[in-house]
Amino acid sequence: MQTHPAKRVEIIIEAPAQRRLVRAMNDAGIDAYTILPVLGGSGRSGRWSRDGQVSTASGMISVTCILRSDRLDGLLNAALEVVERHIGVVSVTDCEVLRAERF
Repeated sequence: MQTHPAKRVEIIIEAPAQRRLVRAMNDAGIDAYTILPVLGGSGRSGRWSRDGQVSTASGMISVTCILRSDRLDGLLNAALEVVERHIGVVSVTDCEVLRAERF
């Protein structure tokens, strides 16, 4: 089976920034992504968890998208405008997809 190279971008950011991030991505022409709640983790600030929180306002989300490499810079520029004002992490990895025309 033939696969095609692509980029996988994951953005972990504070939940209140979700709307701004999605708007910035859409403005950059990125309209295919998945958003998931982040349940907890550990980083430079120590361990944290959603347990016991009354709202999602202090939580984190993970936004993942897969795209062709020629669209990567537009996404990263859009994401940086939002992430640099919030707690967040952006990672980029190489991946392979089966249906290149979808990306």
